[in-house]
Amino acid sequence: MPDQTFLNKSNVADVFGQAWSSGRITYSARQQLQAAFLNGVLSEDECAAIDRLFHAVRRGWLKIID
Repeated sequence: MPDQTFLNKSNVADVFGQAWSSGRITYSARQQLQAAFLNGVLSEDECAAIDRLFHAVRRGWLKIID
């Protein structure tokens, strides 16, 4: 079972900023964001930011790295 790490608001913003500025997101950060998103513990703004990151990955604008 994957590790369920919950992110607080500043962590979501930090991950978003780092990923967007570098064009990359780590696999573990993506997994943590996905777990928090699916658990429904985040605000609407946090969910929107995560959704934008996932969309960017699907479009190829962000790359997933190890």
